[in-house]
Amino acid sequence: MPNQNPDTNRNISENTTPGTDDCPPAAVPAGMTLENIIDLTGELEHLNELVMCRLNKNGGFTCPESYFSTVQPVLDLLEVEIRIRYKPGMNAREMKLLVQDWIDKEIAELKKG
Repeated sequence: MPNQNPDTNRNISENTTPGTDDCPPAAVPAGMTLENIIDLTGELEHLNELVMCRLNKNGGFTCPESYFSTVQPVLDLLEVEIRIRYKPGMNAREMKLLVQDWIDKEIAELKKG
């Protein structure tokens, strides 16, 4: 996989995604980046599988720019999913299942269409 975009190192514990007044998204532990979460869960290869499926659906890998233009939206969607589903006190296994479940659903959707 090519070098990751520096945006993957952004701190996702900062609540930058607007929530409703009734149910704001839970804050991910302070200092936790998306890259940390992917490392913690061991889901990098699985995430790359999703990216490759998206690339293949869009005509394949043509250049590094096509790769990064595919990766960034995937990372953004994963970040939103984590913000929505994260519960305070989740352990590494629960985080892994959250990330793994989202990736599996995304891959299944790509294979359906």
